[in-house]
Amino acid sequence: MEKFMEIEFLGTGAGSPAKSRNVTSIALKLLEEINEIWLFDVGEGTQHQILRTTIKPRKISRIFITHLHGDHIFGLPGFLSSRSFQGAEKLGQLTIYGPKGIKDYVQTSLRISQSRLTYKINFVEITEEGLLFENSRFTVFAYRLDHRIECFGYRIVEKDYPGELQVERLRAEHVPSGPIYGQLKAGETVTLTDGRVLDGNDYLGQPKRGRIVTVLGDTRQTPNILKLAQNAAVLVHESTFGKEESQMAFSYYHSTNVQAARAAVKAHVGQLLLTHISARYVGPKALKLEKDAQYVFKKTILANDFDNFSIPFTRKQEGEQ
Repeated sequence: MEKFMEIEFLGTGAGSPAKSRNVTSIALKLLEEINEIWLFDVGEGTQHQILRTTIKPRKISRIFITHLHGDHIFGLPGFLSSRSFQGAEKLGQLTIYGPKGIKDYVQTSLRISQSRLTYKINFVEITEEGLLFENSRFTVFAYRLDHRIECFGYRIVEKDYPGELQVERLRAEHVPSGPIYGQLKAGETVTLTDGRVLDGNDYLGQPKRGRIVTVLGDTRQTPNILKLAQNAAVLVHESTFGKEESQMAFSYYHSTNVQAARAAVKAHVGQLLLTHISARYVGPKALKLEKDAQYVFKKTILANDFDNFSIPFTRKQEGEQ
């Protein structure tokens, strides 16, 4: 049975909150895989946005901060404080990843406001590119982007699923069902009562390729985007400016919708989700932002607050290692 991994946008705006878009925050919901939710950036008002979803703050175990501009972190102290009252002593510890300075920002905010948390926070300040975190199901990589201040993009790689047990073949070979099937499914070697020795690995189908999700912070176009996004099922890319404003995007260390679409083509991604949208793009202008990108990369969607997307399994791309 396929595991459902989902991404929900809690804020899709750029700079400051607007009527139709709150500032940046994204939830990666891994409830079926590891029963956790990971946040990427926590803009002002994120906890208010969460109230309008089914997300439980106690399920949020990791927060990844792309950079320390206010529209990506001003919601963090409030969220951390409120989380103490939503499960209290039952809450597990929480880990915050981000550029150097994120620990000082959080601790200073909590100290000055005399806020006391009922759970432990672990801080991981990123000093080197590459592998950031790994557990039994996922590996996370961080690479620098090109923004006004130090900024990172994150590549979340789901580990492959073992192949399905070839039950029909086992039945054809008169292997009795029961606990033996579970042992073979685990790849173990089993000795049957008739003396036959079966290696479970010989009765498993091809492994199912894990999914890749890429979440970028604010950035100009840089080679690291392709390193982060290569063969991703979903690429979340900022689109602060439209295609006519490439010079302005460069001057302000941002990207256009068409630049994001071109990156999606080069990286062979499955789907492109545009976010970090300027408040100038509403109504027909927002539709044009999406359409112009779709002309370059068809599977582009302009994300709105509270949009929820399932992340599909994708086939292995040609040339992928």
